[in-house]
Amino acid sequence: MTSQPTAAAAHPVLRVPPASPAAAAAYFGASLAFHADVSDVAAALAADGDPGFVLLDSRSIESWNQGHISGAVHLPTALIAEQAPQLLDPTVPVVTYCWGPGCNGATRAALALAELGYRVKEMLGGFEYWVREGFESETSEGRQRRDADPLTAPVDSEDCGC
Repeated sequence: MTSQPTAAAAHPVLRVPPASPAAAAAYFGASLAFHADVSDVAAALAADGDPGFVLLDSRSIESWNQGHISGAVHLPTALIAEQAPQLLDPTVPVVTYCWGPGCNGATRAALALAELGYRVKEMLGGFEYWVREGFESETSEGRQRRDADPLTAPVDSEDCGC
């Protein structure tokens, strides 16, 4: 007699079983140590006082001029080894960003900074999600803000409830 596969085994989601709670806690805890959310970065920058980190845009000058987050430090990845010691305090954590989820520039910038001894996180979603979530950006023509994309942020609230 052949046994029927269990419902869980038949579905791709559970074909590989979930990790143990302890392994999941370690993994997700580590992920939060390496990544920052766009909304959390925006809230920290908007709050009164020092946010406790420096926001670093690792894109080219052309990309920076096309639009960037107000208050960010511009330091293209290729120049980090040469210029970071003059621009960044090694005691202050750095949060890197690049274009968006399809670009690993912020990851490469974070690696370069970590190799120089900086404590660093990567802002998930990059500049794309900053703009898509409706946060203000700056160009050579001044500051601008687009409406929040309802697929990335709540339209009628500052808080997504995450």
